[in-house]
Amino acid sequence: MTFPVPLIRHHIPMPSRRRSGRPLEPGVRFIVAHDTGNPGSTAFQNARYYASTANAESTSAHLFVDHDGAVECVPCVSASPPEKAWHVRYDVPKDDALFGVNANDAAIAVEYCYGAGIDADRAYANYVAVLAWLCRTYGLNAAVQIVGHFVLDPGRRTDPATGLARSGRTYEQLLRDVAAAMAPVPEPVRDTPQNARFRTSTRLNLRRRRPSRSAEIERAVAAGTELSSVAFTDDGENINGIARWYRDAAGSWFWSGPLERID
Repeated sequence: MTFPVPLIRHHIPMPSRRRSGRPLEPGVRFIVAHDTGNPGSTAFQNARYYASTANAESTSAHLFVDHDGAVECVPCVSASPPEKAWHVRYDVPKDDALFGVNANDAAIAVEYCYGAGIDADRAYANYVAVLAWLCRTYGLNAAVQIVGHFVLDPGRRTDPATGLARSGRTYEQLLRDVAAAMAPVPEPVRDTPQNARFRTSTRLNLRRRRPSRSAEIERAVAAGTELSSVAFTDDGENINGIARWYRDAAGSWFWSGPLERID
């Protein structure tokens, strides 16, 4: 199965404190969703830091994801079974309670990049795609076998909820979007024909195929751009209480929130 986003391999040297080279045992049982906690840092910058400080401490992750794609620093895509990474403290009990095993021994760690300089929509779409690919590859149920770091270590961690919030999303939405990405191709969106013209008040992304921020970006338009619709739906992603999206003649969807009708 083809990896869904561009992938760079920038592996941590081994053996080292950050990478032992030992495989996950008893295999991949779940995924831990993290964010970097370092706003504005890219996937490659984080992976490069881990590689350049391989013996600084026993902390690592398998993948970092941003708007450009993913960077693998502990093998999980390029190796089967994946190697261990050190991303959750062994002395927290929640992973054993939920999955019967420690996260470092049986989970893949995926870090979400966010903050200034990171295109939040593209980074989030890539993050969802990577998590969905891992679930498909390892036969995991996204609803129960993806868990946030903050769930496992609530006294110390808030990721990935903090990073997602900076991008206008929630942890609960992440789980729903990954599950949706794994679902069979949905029925066509129910829409109502309507020819109308609008002007955007802010920068706006036009989405392919689905009226949702998790859908692939077709193009972005600047504030003040005029857009034309041929149909609308009230069954799109609800953003700030507004679920109406418009479809243009090319089939791209755009959210109605920042639109002013001009015809």
